[in-house]
Amino acid sequence: MNMEQKILKLIGVKGTFKNDVVPMMNYSSANITTSGAGYVVSLYYMKFLTDVVNLPLAWAGLVTTIAVVWDAITDPIMGVITDRTRSKYGKHRRYILWGMPLLCLSFVMMWNGYGFNGKTEPVKTFIYFTAAYMLYKTAYTVIDIPHVAMLPELAPDYDLRIQYNSVGYIFNSFGMFPSFFLVSAILGCFGFSTPQAGAEKPMLIAGLVLAVVYGLSLFTTFKRVREKPSLDLKVEKFSLRHLLNEYKYVVINKAFREYFFMSLCYNIATYFYTTTLIYYIEYVAKLPSYYTLFTTIAGIFEASSFPLNYALTMKFGKKKCGAIVTPLMIAGFAVCLFMNPTAETEGALIWKILLMATAVLYPFGKSGLGYVAINILPDISDVDELITGRRREGVIGTFNTFIKKTVSGVMSSVVMFILGGFGLVVGEEVEIWEEAHPGMLFQQSGSALLGVRICITFAPIAFTLISLFLLHKFQMTKKEHTIIRAAIATKHKYGSVDLSPEQIEIVEKISGQKYESTWLCHNNTGNGEHPLEPNANGDYQILIDIEEEMKRIRTSKEGKKAEAAKAAIGEK
Repeated sequence: MNMEQKILKLIGVKGTFKNDVVPMMNYSSANITTSGAGYVVSLYYMKFLTDVVNLPLAWAGLVTTIAVVWDAITDPIMGVITDRTRSKYGKHRRYILWGMPLLCLSFVMMWNGYGFNGKTEPVKTFIYFTAAYMLYKTAYTVIDIPHVAMLPELAPDYDLRIQYNSVGYIFNSFGMFPSFFLVSAILGCFGFSTPQAGAEKPMLIAGLVLAVVYGLSLFTTFKRVREKPSLDLKVEKFSLRHLLNEYKYVVINKAFREYFFMSLCYNIATYFYTTTLIYYIEYVAKLPSYYTLFTTIAGIFEASSFPLNYALTMKFGKKKCGAIVTPLMIAGFAVCLFMNPTAETEGALIWKILLMATAVLYPFGKSGLGYVAINILPDISDVDELITGRRREGVIGTFNTFIKKTVSGVMSSVVMFILGGFGLVVGEEVEIWEEAHPGMLFQQSGSALLGVRICITFAPIAFTLISLFLLHKFQMTKKEHTIIRAAIATKHKYGSVDLSPEQIEIVEKISGQKYESTWLCHNNTGNGEHPLEPNANGDYQILIDIEEEMKRIRTSKEGKKAEAAKAAIGEK
């Protein structure tokens, strides 16, 4: 086995580097932006608002809440738009190019206060950062929904999707941790460890640098990924009724509902933790100088979990890694309960060990459910096609971004509300006290520390347990998915499909719909019986729709020219 084969085996990809890995890397390049930007915002933005520009906790939380409401409006619309797009570039790819300048501009605006101060000009400061955050959310929507929606088409096979997501998982790390290191390094050059009073200039520089990095990664995906033309796409007239119907069919999909609530609870758990973490390290652990080291170790262990998650997925299916690995996430939350340094023991080795234990356990365990959610999402589009007869990856992909962005925004507001309600003090008041007491950290009240513990331990554990329970209830395995894909392909090829009673039961179990009400039973145009076709190994074949492919070619730009020339000759 040569070096190339060893590397491919390590990352779980079959084939060759040039023909198989490079296309996956091109597609996953955009992950550097979508994961990196979100990671930096989740780590630093609330502290930037409260400590750098001095917005009160309630106002800072309201910034994210308003942006989330805006997201709730734009996300569903973007999902429908991308599914209705006719273009020689395909339905999704060009939106990545259009969203690139918007995201770069928004990222610079978000980290540039333009001299606003929430203490002296709270209304102007609030309005500016709300507008900047809304622009960022819009740009993220324009990019991420089409990007996610491309995957089911680029990787139609169950195992191939796992391989694409495996490469994407690695690129998520490329996005998150270099972004974190860049911000940390820039802050460090100016003598800061986290965003705090006086850090306006380094945070602006960080925003500019990251905007360039994210723009390049998005352009790579647009330039290098190839999508089937969608010039032949037939769509209904757009209206509010049409929009509501599009999402009604998503909600009646049982597989989607199971996925949605599992992902929702998982994301709530992670955002409780990540939003509270910086306050936990500074005021409970009393080790603020260890924040960079903590995040570095956490990043290493989250990335190192990939081989185990991949191996468990390929051997046991997409659910198993979540069931086995996620309990470590709960253990990471639980360790936070034991952190209780006193004035006499601040900085003691035991507290540093406990802090690093959390940095190891939480990210490694978090990767389990995270890897499950990434791999399950593309399969939901296939169940949706079984019900509707249409490929609606944009509408389905909407809910992936909607879950992540809505939860991040709402949870930032919820956590700030809880911490503020328990009496946590942030911003200038802390800075003034620490300037008056050199070498000493501000001491939060016992009530404030209790609020931090609730948000970093009890609430995340509860939502993670719910998510694990919902994962157990999720029923679609590789066997069911293969039958669904084969039934869809057979219907496309012959105009009708004949399923056995066992296969019908699987369709009804996964979709939550009576077989007679699905597209598989509607609009039949084929003659004769068309059961699913097994191959030599007895596995059902996921048939290639040759007629549809030829139709796409004929309606491409070159195909239109050829048809026009043929018609001209016929007239003569």
